[in-house]
Amino acid sequence: MCKVCSVNKVPLTGSSRRPNADNTPYFEKRQRLDPPSHATASSALNWAPPPSRLPHQAVAAPSTPALSCLDPFGPSRHISTPHQGQTVPKSFNSLQVYAGDHLSRQMVELFEACQQQSIDLERKEVFRARLQEDIQSIFSVARLYLTGSSMNGLGCRSSDADLCLVITGNKKPDPVSVLSRLRKLFRKLSYVEGTCLIRAKVPILKFKEKGSDLEFDLNINNTVGIRNTFLLRSYAHADPRVRPMILVVKKWACHHQINDASKGTLSSYTLVLMVLHYLQSLFSSYACFSLQDCFSPCMEIDMVPEGSTHVPPYISRNQSSLGELLLGFLRYYASEFSWDKRVISVREATAFPKTYAQEWRKKFICVEEPFERNNVARAVHEKLKFDAIKAQFVQSSMKLQARRDLNSILPLRAIINKEALRR
Repeated sequence: MCKVCSVNKVPLTGSSRRPNADNTPYFEKRQRLDPPSHATASSALNWAPPPSRLPHQAVAAPSTPALSCLDPFGPSRHISTPHQGQTVPKSFNSLQVYAGDHLSRQMVELFEACQQQSIDLERKEVFRARLQEDIQSIFSVARLYLTGSSMNGLGCRSSDADLCLVITGNKKPDPVSVLSRLRKLFRKLSYVEGTCLIRAKVPILKFKEKGSDLEFDLNINNTVGIRNTFLLRSYAHADPRVRPMILVVKKWACHHQINDASKGTLSSYTLVLMVLHYLQSLFSSYACFSLQDCFSPCMEIDMVPEGSTHVPPYISRNQSSLGELLLGFLRYYASEFSWDKRVISVREATAFPKTYAQEWRKKFICVEEPFERNNVARAVHEKLKFDAIKAQFVQSSMKLQARRDLNSILPLRAIINKEALRR
């Protein structure tokens, strides 16, 4: 059972794992995302838990997985017949409950135009499955996981795909050595092109699917990234307003050039945690929770996707529209949040006092990584960059409050048209 923490604790019913319909062992099939057995999608204020099962294959799985129902949270036109016992919302219509005003409707329009479609995820999954089979020709026990925004439900159509190759054994593999061998292999594969090894603190192999615009970043044994993927996925699907909020905030930050950690500003991951923290603090009667224990570091990595089955359902008592949430988000970080005194912690569902620990001392922005507990906003190390970030929150908050029009803080139509080119 997942430990649930909140300011105003709400009794939550238990969750049991639904039996596998075909009784095939987990490790022989694929990575799964089964909904809790008690979940429903009957109410506009109830949002189904994370999607059922995504076809991540295991070590000896066939090269072509079953690809039905890849993302039941996408538009209904992409939903095929669900597995037995699966509860899937017929559409994203419950979001319309929170889109009664002009600003909210604009946010829904942007979200629906930009969100990753089931067909996008399907392409990435087919590529991943094929690549895993070829990788196993040199690393027989390796497993390849699709991670990041492609899998956590927070990606756009234009999002690149992150891959994590997990290699187990008594001896810890050297990432650079492994990636160098993979680069040689990839150069022989007919469906891969443009391989490039980035020798950073966390080495990455970048490459593309030949003949398409699909780009991949592959890392080695970043199991924290896998846990984070499914943790964020559970938060993202706890309420229908979470994903649109995060997507709009990402587009806003990108437009104002404050979302690039390599340039001393905020990473997309940091922005996601900031949005979740704001919603946790606002929805104390329902969403001030921590799902951390459902994805415990003690859990075997193969079972991490199963963590979603232990997440209890949440019923929102907050009726704020999407527009009201966006206005509140900007106002919160523009004038209410104490940047110099508080550390954002989604893990604890609060902002705790900044201490003299090295992670927080003399840092302009402090956002705790849920598992490693370091500062994911440490890239913001210049006061000039911090001032620019905060100024953007202040300016955008004032503009949006005055006009109640999304165009006042980002070019809505231009972004939608750009995404449309990828269809």
